[in-house]
Amino acid sequence: MPTPFNQSVVEEFRANGGKVGGPFEGAELLLLTTTGAKSGKEHTTPLGFVRDSGLLLIVGSNLGAPHHPDWYHNVLAHPIVRVELGAEEFQAVAVPAEGERRDLLFGRVVAAEPGYADYQARTTRVLPVIALERPAHEAAIPAEAGNLAEKMTQVHLWLRGQLRHVRAETDAYFAALAAHPGPAAPRTPGLGLQIRQHCLAFCDALAFHHTSEDTHLFPVMAGHHPELRATFDRLADEHREVARIQGELAALLAGVGDSDPEAFRTELERMSDELTRHLDFEEESLLPVLAHLPWPPGPPAPAGE
Repeated sequence: MPTPFNQSVVEEFRANGGKVGGPFEGAELLLLTTTGAKSGKEHTTPLGFVRDSGLLLIVGSNLGAPHHPDWYHNVLAHPIVRVELGAEEFQAVAVPAEGERRDLLFGRVVAAEPGYADYQARTTRVLPVIALERPAHEAAIPAEAGNLAEKMTQVHLWLRGQLRHVRAETDAYFAALAAHPGPAAPRTPGLGLQIRQHCLAFCDALAFHHTSEDTHLFPVMAGHHPELRATFDRLADEHREVARIQGELAALLAGVGDSDPEAFRTELERMSDELTRHLDFEEESLLPVLAHLPWPPGPPAPAGE
């Protein structure tokens, strides 16, 4: 539950297009909505931030308290967050920085907002710095979907973008290890966590997408398009197979630091290929039909029409 003070800040933020008075007069704030690591419920927290080369940086300062704030544990469990910035609202992936990158980013935060150095001085824990990454491929996604086919295309573009991100970061991770062979090889702090966060973001989004399809979209469409029933049955089977692959992918990425590079790459490529083939088949089978259905869905037609 948000504190009464935080709730009042959230309400004032939303009522005034991101402007907040009182102790935050003149300061830039954002609203971060996370999914509870234990509860699964949404929680909205007002936070200060620093802009850095297109990223929004937030810090788990907790005012210098000895424990990380709850929202930080939430983003480790569920990296996809909702950000409200002024009158704009968008999804982002929350990626904590580690090692040298964390120190570099924290230095930039302190240069912009010196108060964070005071918070760090109050505690022995290292204050986490989190980059809120807005997927680069969003630029290719229409702002509004006009029909259900466009909506599915948007979701699939997002999923493919996250999967590419995982593969690119995996390549960077192992390239760094190969550049420093031997028992003293650096473990390239931060890359493993970045891979994990993007993998979790991909898996969370894909699970939500498939649950929505299996629970709502496919049963309705099967009633109107009986000729596609075999396609829906195959997609349902594929969803169960994809769920299994997601579990394997999460387990594989959890051990990225101790993996044999070639074995890891082989498994990741296999899983990526299977997931991409599923998205391809879904688009080939359903987009022509979905193009005739409005988005967002309108009210049901009156009886007799």
